[in-house]
Amino acid sequence: MKFGPVPLEEAEGAILAHSERVASGRLRKGVVLGAAEIAALRAAGYARVTVARLEEGDLHEDAAARVVARALAEGAAGITLSEPFTGRVNLIAARPGVVTLDRDAINAANAVDPMITVATVAPFHQIRAGGMAATVKIIAYGVAGALARRAAAAARGALRLAVPVHATASLILTGAEAGPGDKGIAAVAARVEALGMELIETIAAAHEEAPLARAIASARGAIVLILTASATSDPRDTAPAALRRAGGRLIRFGMPVDPGNLLFLGEIGARPVIGLPGSARSPVLHGADWVLARVACGLPCGAAEIAGMGVGGLLKEIPTRPQPRRGPRA
Repeated sequence: MKFGPVPLEEAEGAILAHSERVASGRLRKGVVLGAAEIAALRAAGYARVTVARLEEGDLHEDAAARVVARALAEGAAGITLSEPFTGRVNLIAARPGVVTLDRDAINAANAVDPMITVATVAPFHQIRAGGMAATVKIIAYGVAGALARRAAAAARGALRLAVPVHATASLILTGAEAGPGDKGIAAVAARVEALGMELIETIAAAHEEAPLARAIASARGAIVLILTASATSDPRDTAPAALRRAGGRLIRFGMPVDPGNLLFLGEIGARPVIGLPGSARSPVLHGADWVLARVACGLPCGAAEIAGMGVGGLLKEIPTRPQPRRGPRA
């Protein structure tokens, strides 16, 4: 691609590199200069303008962005592409889910040429329908077609949308206050519904091993969520013990994500069971969001995966937290 200032009489058919003021308003950068635009620039007193001109084998920025974006989303059900504009194509989730990525492939695409860029959300990002999973932006007005195709080959199939494989969830609350007025219900329901699932029941149970075990065994949801009145502080505490008593097993207690440290994950038969810390009563981003999203979408989420969540696991401070993370001053 050629780029630089040229006499106005040589600019027709080229791409205007910078927006310019004319009598009718502003000629926007990126416009292909025709006779009318040249006349407007001449009338405004311009003798030279800075332009970009594609050479043989080059692709216009919009065409190049489309080539790379199509490859990035190849085979990705639930991902749609925006129409190209100013060298950009956005990749949009058509339904809720979790974005999975091939980091090495995306890095390889970005290493082909600085003018070809692929930006994505973080791996395992939970996304709503209509959310942007990635954007492909061509920085220049055009790039060599061979480079665009090379970047496309590197990025091919590197983005996927995992969608929920479970449709329903049950919420068990323990303690005397458990019931319709419990503020945790709304927060948990919002988390479930954000994944396109339905919270089909809330069950109140005493904070004791035997009644909680009965509630776990009788829950009808495909995922069982437990929000206890008293924090779970040990793998042998009331809720994990109740899970084992109901015939289930504990997979992991504790996670390196804050808020969310006291979460536990288990299963009863084929159904996942997630024990929620009291901090999950707040709607702010929480370790429970990370675990619930992966579990709901059928992605691997066991002891090893939870142990790997610590980098980036320090989440937003909760203003209402009774004991702030910051200790007393020395």
